[in-house]
Amino acid sequence: MPSELLHELAIGFCLMLILEGIIPFLYPQRWRNLVQQLSLINNRSLRLIGLASMTVGVVALYIVN
Repeated sequence: MPSELLHELAIGFCLMLILEGIIPFLYPQRWRNLVQQLSLINNRSLRLIGLASMTVGVVALYIVN
């Protein structure tokens, strides 16, 4: 059972890397501009965005399962 869980976790991680790499691969200049804009956002806002993203992910995972 634990090896199956680790396998699925590894698959999920690999898929995340693929999805995260699409934008820099297709639109490198837009991605660079986005990263520059993100550096201007304060830490509190970034944390709230991260919290919202995690919450949506947990809810979506709950719905899927």
